[in-house]
Amino acid sequence: MASETEKRSSRAAKPVYGIAEILKFLPHRYPFLMVDRILELEEDRRIVGLKNVTINEEFFQGHFPGAPVMPGVLIIESMAQVAGILVFRHLPDKEKKLIYFTGIENAKFRRPVVPGDQLHVEMLLLNRRNNFGKMQGRATVDDKLVAEATVLFAIVEKPGS
Repeated sequence: MASETEKRSSRAAKPVYGIAEILKFLPHRYPFLMVDRILELEEDRRIVGLKNVTINEEFFQGHFPGAPVMPGVLIIESMAQVAGILVFRHLPDKEKKLIYFTGIENAKFRRPVVPGDQLHVEMLLLNRRNNFGKMQGRATVDDKLVAEATVLFAIVEKPGS
């Protein structure tokens, strides 16, 4: 088990991917891009991403005025986008592909995510066959579990490709 000092130093380490690389892998753009950095990567197995949650997020205008909370569905979306980077990395003809959500299993939300939080998302590849797969994820803030879920995905041809 890693000590608190080791955990902090690993978080402070140079990111595996910054935003410029992330934009090469994901088709998402503002205001729907839900990952800012990739901090760790184990090829075809595990990935850890970071989402900086700021009061400038559009969804805070209505969720909830005076008591802003990041919607759970967007935490799950952040998990899916981090997972998508692991899948997209070595996908042939990635510019002609999209990754669609096909299901969410066992989603649980443990505590609210608020402006100023750093959402750490860890995704583990459970299985992948051809163009379908399943990943287990957990999201934490300050090492406290905020959400967990299993996401299912399909790799599809981008319309018009």
